[in-house]
Amino acid sequence: MNIKKSIFALALLFIGLSITEEVSAQSADAKKTYTKVVEASADNVWTHLRKMDEIQNYTQTIAKLDWEGPKDVGGKRTCYSPDGKNYYKENIVAFDDTNRTYSYSVVEGIPIKGMVNTWNVVDLGYNKAMVIWSTKYDEFMKNPQMTEEQFMGFIDMNLNEFVGNIVKEAKTTM
Repeated sequence: MNIKKSIFALALLFIGLSITEEVSAQSADAKKTYTKVVEASADNVWTHLRKMDEIQNYTQTIAKLDWEGPKDVGGKRTCYSPDGKNYYKENIVAFDDTNRTYSYSVVEGIPIKGMVNTWNVVDLGYNKAMVIWSTKYDEFMKNPQMTEEQFMGFIDMNLNEFVGNIVKEAKTTM
């Protein structure tokens, strides 16, 4: 009995350390990190999150998306607002199916210089996953439309909607 408990405790410690390392690696120098533990398998969540050319299906803030290039590093997307007046452009700068992660730089259309965002899905076992989004950027550009805090609030609102819809979709494919 003691051997089983020891093996179980060691396994939990190993899983905990693995998760901590991945989360830390994601957000070590991030300006903002969003994490959410979800009741869906990491593989099912990743199946939907990795579809970089379909993100408009999971949020109300993107009405249309144009894709250019590979569905991998080097791919580019332009996301248009529902009113069609605003857009932002992103370039995929890293993609790793094995580790369920990808990064994209926002190169035009937002009041931030040098923004690079990263998605990561961590398998927690027992049909649970942790979805992590982090951002690094050089500078928020002052403007009359919003403050940096308002912009980050807008991002939080969108992340909650986006991840919630990804998880709903992931649960339907379980």
